[in-house]
Amino acid sequence: MTPIGIKPGFMIPACYRPRKTPNPWIITMTMNSRSSHDIKKQELSLHVQQNSPQITSQPRLQFDRKQADQLLVQNKKHEFGQFVAREAVLDEEYWTAAWLRAETHCENRRDDRFADSYRKKFTEQEFNALKRQSETKLGQKSACIVTVKKEHGNERNTVLKSVVGTLDVSIRPFLHGETFPGEKVKASIFHSIERKEPKSQYGYIANLCVAKSARRQGIARNMLYFAIDSAISDGVEQVYVHVHRNNIAAQELYQKLGFKVVDLASPQLSHDKMYLLCYRS
Repeated sequence: MTPIGIKPGFMIPACYRPRKTPNPWIITMTMNSRSSHDIKKQELSLHVQQNSPQITSQPRLQFDRKQADQLLVQNKKHEFGQFVAREAVLDEEYWTAAWLRAETHCENRRDDRFADSYRKKFTEQEFNALKRQSETKLGQKSACIVTVKKEHGNERNTVLKSVVGTLDVSIRPFLHGETFPGEKVKASIFHSIERKEPKSQYGYIANLCVAKSARRQGIARNMLYFAIDSAISDGVEQVYVHVHRNNIAAQELYQKLGFKVVDLASPQLSHDKMYLLCYRS
């Protein structure tokens, strides 16, 4: 899919441009001396067009669109300083969140000549993943949290200039026998097939990132506050997050909020150089 640039450093996929599709029912008749073979080919083409499903274009993303009206925004939000943390509402907010994540992943690839192509592809894939995750599934729930700049009076920023941070928070069920996410549990030979009691659930945080221009303003910390509070309000008692062992700054941030390393998970995560941290309400 070929992206179309709308401004330096930001891309929009070509699939969001409006498509002009010809009306399959309009036939232009011309008089000529075509053979019966050509006429049969035209009839066959017309028959295929009439019986093919109509392709509808996806809604166009409008990046000059203003912030979501307060009536569209959920009451559940966290205000701090000049910012507000809440769930994403508009498709443009999902796309901007995906772009922020792509920028974060490419920070160490500035000299890579394929970095721009990678960034575009990552943004598109992340956007599609966010849209799929926003659909509530049985036993699971996922939300894209964004931090946006507050509005001042009648002044309203565009989505592009508003979103300065994002993360994902999800509610997931523990698999049978797990005491922490991803635990390698040996299957028990004896178990009750008739056991139908609901499995306990936990919260999980991922993809935390903040725009470079808005860092060191408490955005990451406050988004985490909001994500933890949202997960606990959904009934979970434990919230987990993975963090790289070399990311000391992130580890210190999580520990200040009350997260602790899950020691039992460390051995099986040593190969990936990751820690699993847990917050208990």
